[in-house]
Order: sequence, then structure tokens, then C-alpha cells
Amino acid sequence: MDGTDRHCRYFHRLLSKHARLYTEMITASAILHGDCDALLGFDESEHPVALQIGGSEPALLAEASMIGEAFGYDEINLNVGCPSDRVQSGAFGACLMKTPALVADCVAAMQEAVQVPVTVKCRLGVDDQIPAESLPSFVETVAAVGCKTFIVHARMAWLEGLSPKENRTIPPLDYDLVRKLKRDRPDLSVILNGGIESIDEAVSLVVDFDGVMLGRAAYGQPFLLAETDAKLFGDSAAAPSREEVVKEMSAYLRAKVKEGVRPHAVTRHMLGLFHGAPGARGWRRFLSENASIGGGDLLDRALDQMRAARDRTAAAQRSDVHA
Repeated sequence: MDGTDRHCRYFHRLLSKHARLYTEMITASAILHGDCDALLGFDESEHPVALQIGGSEPALLAEASMIGEAFGYDEINLNVGCPSDRVQSGAFGACLMKTPALVADCVAAMQEAVQVPVTVKCRLGVDDQIPAESLPSFVETVAAVGCKTFIVHARMAWLEGLSPKENRTIPPLDYDLVRKLKRDRPDLSVILNGGIESIDEAVSLVVDFDGVMLGRAAYGQPFLLAETDAKLFGDSAAAPSREEVVKEMSAYLRAKVKEGVRPHAVTRHMLGLFHGAPGARGWRRFLSENASIGGGDLLDRALDQMRAARDRTAAAQRSDVHA
């Protein structure tokens, strides 16, 4: 949430041609009563792209799913894993794992309304549930209405006592329980989510599942996505360089600024592009300090500044060696 908007997804698609991208979780009521063009519009290059919806009323979710399908999304995903306070107060997200029959009703209504796949993203369970019981029971109930794909964040959601941020890291991971789910339900597509920090780790894990999902790692260190196509999809095409991606995004930014989009709305997703590379700190600093006043050439100037700082550092290091 507040991350994978259309600008972020356009950026991520430049890094990987094949990975499936997901929207932020958007509530069904927002889709029904808000500005759909602003909430749901996306660039054709983003395919394959899934719309992730939050809600707990079958009729509203069905209507929202129809709107999403009309916009061209390849998948409608019902989020039953988000632990945020805002989600809990609306009686949807992770708290719905306590009412699997209601989730099944929601999924059934959504499937009836659209032709594209309807999938579910969930946790192992919530609060005092026993995950070895709650996860298979939940999946059994929802699969019974025809849902074939479950994206499982392999942690419990502790709705009492932990913040949403803490819920992303503190509850322990249990990949083995998700492995057991896949072994017990080979008829289902089970995708593993939670704590995966690199593409190499994803490669080692995916052998036991039908896919893996990266969230925080892909957002904070987006260039790791450049390894995705070769290592997970067998695409032999050369991966783009960071600077090639910046040039593509610079053209995108110039076009968006002409449409009235603030540069920060685009560049905030790119702060981690040079993570682990020379000049990363200068890149982040320049964008952070200038995004509010920068124009369409902001990324070009950030790249020039980073190159200059990198060259100065390299020159200083050479001087130290020769001294």
C-alpha cells in the first residue's frame, strides 16, 4: 500500500518483462465511489498486471471486480492478509481469515462476475489461531468454491499487540507449512510470499511452489528485478543496466510532468535503484532534496550528479593509492 502505483509498476516493468505486477490494495468501495481512472488506469506495458482488492461484501466486490476487468487487468486478487489498522476497522484484510465462509462467498461472487482469474492472498492465520489448522482449513473452504490460486504470506498476522510494520517482520516465517499445503493440494497453485530477499533465494524456493512473490525487497532494491527474467523465466535477453532504466524513466517523467504529475510521484519509487552500487547515496540525496522542485529533467540531472560524485570518489581513491 502506498507503493506499487502505476508509476512504480511502469518502472518495475522496465526491469522485468515477465514478472506479474500487482497494484496496491484498493478497497471495493473506493473503486465504486472514487475516480476509477486515477485508481485503476495503467500503461499497457504493465501486463501481466493484477488488481488487488480489499473488501468483505460479496456484491460490492463483484461489482468492483467487473470494473477492474473492464479496465483490462489480467487477474483480480482478494487481499485477506493485510494487517493494517485501517483494514481491520473496515472488517477486511487479515481479520477475514477468521471467517473463511465469508471469504468463500466473496470469491464466489467475484468469480461469477468476471472471466479473469480470481485469486486470494492470505496469511497462515491470525492471532491465537493454530496455523497448522487455520491455513489448510481456510484454503479448503475457499477452494471449494473454485478458487485455484493462493498467495500465502508465510507468517501469522498478530492483530493484537503488533503494528502493521511489525507484522511484516516479527511473526516468524514458516515456509514448511506452505510447502505442506502445496504437497497436500497439488491441484492448487500455491505461491510463496514473505521474507524473500533476493532472486537467488527465490530460485531456490520456487522449486517447491508454483511461484514466489517479492514485496519489500523488490520495492527497496528494485534492480534485483533485472535478474528475474533470466533466472526465473529462462529469458536469455540481456538485462537492462541501471542507466538504461533511468533514461527510459526520464522520458516517462517528462511526459508525466506535462500531464501535471509531480516529479516526486514518480521518482520516490526509484530511490533504491542504485542500492549497493557506487553513487547510491548521492542518487538518493539528490532525488530526495530536489523532487519537490525538480522538473521533467530531474532524473537526467540526478544521473549527472551521481556520475560526477562517483568520478570524484574514484579519483580520490586513485590519489590515495599513488600517494
